[in-house]
Amino acid sequence: MWIDILKGFAVGICASAPIGPIAILVVQKSLSKGHKAGFVSGLGASVVDTFYASIAIFALAFAQSFIEEHKNMILIVGGAVLIAVGISMAFSNPFRKLKADGESSVSPKDFGQAVALGLSNPMAIFVMFTLFAFFGLANESPHTWKVMPIILAVSAGSVTYWFSISWILSRFHGNFRMRTILWISRITGALIVIIGIALLGQGLFNVIFKGLPVL
Repeated sequence: MWIDILKGFAVGICASAPIGPIAILVVQKSLSKGHKAGFVSGLGASVVDTFYASIAIFALAFAQSFIEEHKNMILIVGGAVLIAVGISMAFSNPFRKLKADGESSVSPKDFGQAVALGLSNPMAIFVMFTLFAFFGLANESPHTWKVMPIILAVSAGSVTYWFSISWILSRFHGNFRMRTILWISRITGALIVIIGIALLGQGLFNVIFKGLPVL
């Protein structure tokens, strides 16, 4: 069991490591607002990772069928969410909510943005399942208590990863001028918008030109 728990911890780290919209968000929050804000964003990502890990164990077949059946809807809605979050990041002032003592304030928005970004990419379920299979955890019976420590271990691995990354990035917080951080926020927001436009465009292309149903 302890070996499986360690494997679950490794799955959590590996699932968080790929560079994507959430990683960009955590980088932006850590550099502009400090460790706490970056870590809170990472916690939002960890919640989504835990959710997807649960689906990967308990309902992979259903999740796969749902995603295949509603692929275009997921692309369109997910792309729209990414565009909205990216625009918010690009045009917001990361210094507006800084405390008077110079320390960063932590907003529920930091957490919510990460959750929204994570849920906009349900294909991550398959990444999670692939990692489970790679580490030899895919054969666990979902009807036994043994899967719960594994899911918690995945969550712990994800939290540890984001805590470490946000802490490391926050060490550079004081080395960036406000104008530099403002441009980082705008550029990262623009990158997320571009990803969102690509997903939205793919979904609309399938519906309009290929005649594939949205639902």
